[in-house]
Amino acid sequence: MIKIDHFELFPEFGTNTWLLWDDNSKDALLVDPAAASSDLLKHIRDLQLSVKYIVNTHGHGDHIGGNAFFRKELGAQVLIHSADAQLLTDNRRNFSEYMGIPLNCGKADILAEDGQLLTLGKEEVRVIHTPGHTPGGICLLAGNFLISGDTLFEQSIGRTDFPGGNHAQIIASIKNKLFVLPDETVVYPGHGPRTSIGLEKKNNPFVRSV
Repeated sequence: MIKIDHFELFPEFGTNTWLLWDDNSKDALLVDPAAASSDLLKHIRDLQLSVKYIVNTHGHGDHIGGNAFFRKELGAQVLIHSADAQLLTDNRRNFSEYMGIPLNCGKADILAEDGQLLTLGKEEVRVIHTPGHTPGGICLLAGNFLISGDTLFEQSIGRTDFPGGNHAQIIASIKNKLFVLPDETVVYPGHGPRTSIGLEKKNNPFVRSV
């Protein structure tokens, strides 16, 4: 059974970091490590987890800042969609240079594509390509859990005014790839509180009337 733990490693930006792990095999993946964290590392080791992947839902600096630290400490492979791969090594495009914290993430180990399956023990996590916030934005579906990155928030959507953003594209991603999921699917976003597909279909003002 997949379990999800939440951490906030970069309070200035309110970025959510998610740890998904299989209770049986102890296989895990770490989603959007915003910064290095000895506390999170201790939590992982206390649970005796084997972190197979560090997954970036997209390449902005507030979601990738801990990549190098956790890759070194855990020996995990960094995964990002191919359309966002260059953001890991270009601090202007990932905005970390403008944030005053230029990064040294290194290249991705795995370039993800839409529909790709990641395995945690006998459990599967599916990559869903949801461009709009960035060209390579992705979500992760694990059972009835959806890690939505900066695509879908509680009664909001990801910004599209940054370079590479596209408003029509993010609306299409949400309507055609996320709103087709069961209403009871629990959404764990890149920022803010969790929600559900059903609630967002009914209440999200950015998508409801489109």
